[in-house]
Amino acid sequence: MYDVFGSIRGLLKIDSVSIDNNIFRLHYKGTMFILVAFSLLITQKQYFGDPIDCIVEGVDSGIMDTYCWIHSTFTIPALTGGVIGEEIPHPGIANPSLHGPDDQYEVKHHKYYQWVTLFLYLQAIMFYVPRYLWKLWEGGKMKMLAMQLNAPILDEDVKKERMAELIDYFNIYLHNHNIYAFRFLLCEVLNFVNVIGQIYFTDRFLGYEFTTYGTRVFAVSEQEFGTRRDPMDEVFPKVAKCSFHKYGPSGTVERLDGLCVLPVNILNEKIFIILWFWFIVVAVISGVGLLYRLATFIPAFREILLRTRSRLASPDHVQTISRNCQFGDWFVLHQLIKNMDPFICKEFFADLAKEFEEKAHARIGSTSADAIPLTHS
Repeated sequence: MYDVFGSIRGLLKIDSVSIDNNIFRLHYKGTMFILVAFSLLITQKQYFGDPIDCIVEGVDSGIMDTYCWIHSTFTIPALTGGVIGEEIPHPGIANPSLHGPDDQYEVKHHKYYQWVTLFLYLQAIMFYVPRYLWKLWEGGKMKMLAMQLNAPILDEDVKKERMAELIDYFNIYLHNHNIYAFRFLLCEVLNFVNVIGQIYFTDRFLGYEFTTYGTRVFAVSEQEFGTRRDPMDEVFPKVAKCSFHKYGPSGTVERLDGLCVLPVNILNEKIFIILWFWFIVVAVISGVGLLYRLATFIPAFREILLRTRSRLASPDHVQTISRNCQFGDWFVLHQLIKNMDPFICKEFFADLAKEFEEKAHARIGSTSADAIPLTHS
């Protein structure tokens, strides 16, 4: 399996500088890796054989395989729950005329398996789009700010120089980071909207069977095999029918019914049950993440988070910094200290708090001087 997944292991590489959070990475790393891995796995014939094998008298097996793969197969969903070997030969496979009028049963055609690989790959791309937008908007800001400050051992002169540069940066750009923060919030919203959208599009792709697929599978898992109506057999039949038409000896059109074994559906049914649970988990976690992001608009909550992240810093310093920062400033600071050594962070917070206090005293002194009335001799 290493030859299959070795080429995509780079998707799980840990970045040297963090510009997002774990929930964000759940989309563009975790989910994207799963989707690309499943997409590649379906194409590996050496592990699962041919995706379709059909049998019919009078037609070459290779031609029949190609024809049925292109033109789809079909089953009768209403006959999926019949007793195998007595009422029906396979789930969903039967002659409708033996069970009632010809128009009593709905025939369901299956074409999705032609597109599963491409569909999963396109889903992976959609999960990467918010990450691409954020990297474009972020523009390497965090890498520039955190440069060299994530090392536990750093030359003292270099450390002082880098912290002085950071202090100057926050002096110049304080209260100018709101657009930066709101762009990240937009990408978080896009992540949530995307995973909900992928649930809907997967449901359409599978003929509106996906949203209830997981619950139906678990509902029948305890029933006796051979007599239960398995939703896996309805959505991903392992045996299906295929009709081939050709001219007979007299020039009339003959219809030849064949049976097709679909080994690829053994894998497809497992892939989509995993994706059913994964998408739900990711959607719930992303929704909770958005509630958390909304809570960060509360100044007191931001101060608590900043104190938790910079655990070695003085609470007084954290309080001073928090009260001087708007939402965008707090967001940049919160991202920065994730990429900073805790001991360096402690010193940085002390220097930044001192700078804010000196600026506050300077403003108070300036205001007091302006309030003193001028006297004339």
